[in-house]
Amino acid sequence: MARKIAFINYKGGVGKTSLIVNTAACLARLGLRVLLCDFDTQSNASIWLLKLERWNPINATGEGAVFSIFEPGRARVKDLILHNVVADKAGGCPLPGLDLLPTSFNLVDLESEYAGAPRRPAYLIFQEQLAEVEADYDFVLFDCPPNILRASQCGIFTANEIYVPSNPDALSLIGFTLLVEKLGRFHQLSASFRRTAMGPASQIYGIIFNAIKTGVDIEVPKMRMQLRLNQFKTAKRAAKEAKIFETFVRDAMVVRRAVALGLPVNLLGQEAAGDNVVRDYERLAEELVNSAPPPSA
Repeated sequence: MARKIAFINYKGGVGKTSLIVNTAACLARLGLRVLLCDFDTQSNASIWLLKLERWNPINATGEGAVFSIFEPGRARVKDLILHNVVADKAGGCPLPGLDLLPTSFNLVDLESEYAGAPRRPAYLIFQEQLAEVEADYDFVLFDCPPNILRASQCGIFTANEIYVPSNPDALSLIGFTLLVEKLGRFHQLSASFRRTAMGPASQIYGIIFNAIKTGVDIEVPKMRMQLRLNQFKTAKRAAKEAKIFETFVRDAMVVRRAVALGLPVNLLGQEAAGDNVVRDYERLAEELVNSAPPPSA
């Protein structure tokens, strides 16, 4: 059974997309089969991995984007997945095993224009369709915007694990706290739609400090975050195994360069050779693999 993981924090600007794209790439480099589902209406992960020349036609027509499973409703997730999504200049695939479920700007219509049926909420439609393909993967990762509106709900309802990207600042702590409050409400709302075969409802299993600038001391922010996490664990509002990851990811110019090139940082070759952030993502992927919840979770 694939590990289904949502990356989300109620604070924006924490570097969530760079974290999820590069972690997914490192998981694929380990030989794992990875599906990255883009549910952020800004489409940053999709634009990054497809580059504009491949993403623009999807955005222009809406065909091939995840919103098309809801409106007009004729597409299915299994037909929208772009296999081995990373392409080099020659059209080859330098990173087999990383697939993408792309999005486009029209996903914003899921929040305001899409009516749907009360007994068939968008998150249930998505979960049922993803179930058709999840056995093909070791990891399914959901890039969620900083809220728990309909797009995020698709990832959170389908996931079993949640990881919270954070910066060492007070706003990340506030965002984490708000996330836990909203998450509890959503689980209550969606409980009647869950089935045993889906596994447990998503819980917070980890906090990942990301985009740490040179010279910034993260020990005090880590202590405050750990205290809050302990409070939520005691109240059973986070998994008992939840932790702050030992690996933290440093801020680096090479990450922004990778976005411009449409490649994960671990494919930049000599341009990223020796950059500590590449090893940060590799360590993070390894720690994620080794942090699987127990089978009884």
